[in-house]
Amino acid sequence: MVALLAAFPGTGEVLESGYVVYSPSAKKRLLGVSAETIERYGLTSEPVAWEMALGALKDSDANVVIATTGVAGPSPASGVLPGTLCFAWAFAGEPIAVFTRTQRFFGERAQVMHDGAVYGLTRLIQYHERWLRGERA
Repeated sequence: MVALLAAFPGTGEVLESGYVVYSPSAKKRLLGVSAETIERYGLTSEPVAWEMALGALKDSDANVVIATTGVAGPSPASGVLPGTLCFAWAFAGEPIAVFTRTQRFFGERAQVMHDGAVYGLTRLIQYHERWLRGERA
């Protein structure tokens, strides 16, 4: 996702940081995802994406965070079909607002990752508008 944004001139003026956290231990250590959430819901879940987004907000000066977790493929993982990605869009403020959604994409691994990044970025507008209207989840 960050690579797609960075392709545009001036991105450095609005992009604070990006995280790549694949393993459960990295999700726990870097973003504060709880072991209980991973155990209860699995790595590919909206609750994990939610906690990832909150962790990124707390660990940075960002006002907006998009978090994704999932199985890009080519094989299923822990019973989750390839192409299944869970998203969380989080907005700083009082209170913090987090919106989540699960979406399935099709194609080779690289295509799934690209389509997921585009999806996360293009849906940001929709969730930002909801946040501006006072919705919180």
